[in-house]
Amino acid sequence: MSNHVYKVVDIVGSSPTSIEEAIETAIEKAGASLHNLQWFEVTETRGHIQDGKVAYYQVSLKVGFTLK
Repeated sequence: MSNHVYKVVDIVGSSPTSIEEAIETAIEKAGASLHNLQWFEVTETRGHIQDGKVAYYQVSLKVGFTLK
């Protein structure tokens, strides 16, 4: 098994639908420009309230990817 070295970046995803969709959207977008994504960690969850209802969810993530 080879040793892995990871770089970690912070990203934020948002969704009007769910926390899960906010995560998936963020990972999908990050994957378009970052290669070899391996893992993520949710570091913060928050949202926006409008007219007494949740307008959207926002999730901060740390994303790790392997370096070549």
